[in-house]
Amino acid sequence: MAALSCQFHSINYLNSQMVKSRSKHSIISCSAQPIQSNIKVVINGAAKEIGRAAVLAVTKARGMEVAGAIDTQHVGEDIGQLCGMDEPLEIPILNDLTMVLGSIPQSKATAVVVDFTDPSAVYDNVKQATAFGMKSVVYVPRIKLDTVAALSAFCEKASMVSKGVSLLLQPFP
Repeated sequence: MAALSCQFHSINYLNSQMVKSRSKHSIISCSAQPIQSNIKVVINGAAKEIGRAAVLAVTKARGMEVAGAIDTQHVGEDIGQLCGMDEPLEIPILNDLTMVLGSIPQSKATAVVVDFTDPSAVYDNVKQATAFGMKSVVYVPRIKLDTVAALSAFCEKASMVSKGVSLLLQPFP
């Protein structure tokens, strides 16, 4: 599907008929551009306070949508209701990252996994997201330097920008 993108350009041009009037003419040019689909966001650690805040932020953000919620707590509950939203999102909290990642169509969708889990799980979570062609954003307090090093090495092998991932993994003061 494509959207029609039109641009309006006001230009001055003269021809033999318009030299006397010095008319200003407008041109409209149109071109077909592909519609950008929303970024699919999977929240891992969705039932935590920070995960719920992320869900609310994504639902309010333009061009993004919650595509999955993972946690070991509140399994089966609607993430929208858990976050106190007026309307349910009709996205149940699941405890299986692989199942959630596999349910997201891989066609032209851009997807990201936001991980708020714990240091012992983050490496495997990033590997799984990468295997499904998704990017990862990680915020895990108290992450160990050896985990950061392992993630950086993995990201280099996976042709990701390891410096950016390392910065995201730096603990906040």
